[in-house]
Amino acid sequence: MTGFLASVSTLEEIELVRAGGADIVDLKNPAQGALGAWETSALTAAVARWRAWPGPKPALSATIGDQPMTPDVVRAAAERVAATGVPLVKLGLFAGDVAGCLAALQPLANRAQLIAVFLADRAPDFGLLPQVAAAGFRGAMLDTADKSAGGLRAHLTEPDLRRFVGAARGLGLLTGLAGSLKSEDVAPLAGIGPDYLGFRGALCEGGRTGRLHPAAMASIRQALAESRQAA
Repeated sequence: MTGFLASVSTLEEIELVRAGGADIVDLKNPAQGALGAWETSALTAAVARWRAWPGPKPALSATIGDQPMTPDVVRAAAERVAATGVPLVKLGLFAGDVAGCLAALQPLANRAQLIAVFLADRAPDFGLLPQVAAAGFRGAMLDTADKSAGGLRAHLTEPDLRRFVGAARGLGLLTGLAGSLKSEDVAPLAGIGPDYLGFRGALCEGGRTGRLHPAAMASIRQALAESRQAA
């Protein structure tokens, strides 16, 4: 069953997506890039709020920012986010020393659940998935770096997406698909069987840097529910 990840840019939005039924609340600053990061104090406040929610709660993730693939830089950024108590730490695999970064992050993977974000519009190398798994990562997902260049399905074919999800799942990794997704993307992408689909712009008035709108969130949630019923 495919879950619903909603990216939020403020503490107020955390409560909106919780009320809207998100399965994963993703802390991301869209004004700072594809994987823009929250400030440390805001992350700490978000974790405190999340921990205080009663009963079953959505998962919580956060991005480390659009970092250069330099081992020391990426490790420091990931350590900063993990130190706030965020359970799922997401980091983009941009161009650079990806293998070195994965090796540098292996010790952190023993203490935090790391998610590798492959970028569909940057010629992603699915051959890195075994290295991601060997480094102890919890999951792998696809997203896009340039939000003005079209959504996920404009860059990768359905067979490509199926290959990614199948390979990641075969390695025991949590799988996710994101990248300027819209409601019409839900059915075909959910049919591929990722663990979750991620949204930001489709949930907002005025695009991904706008404000979350409850009606837009309800529309995506309904599309996901319908895809589950059709499965």
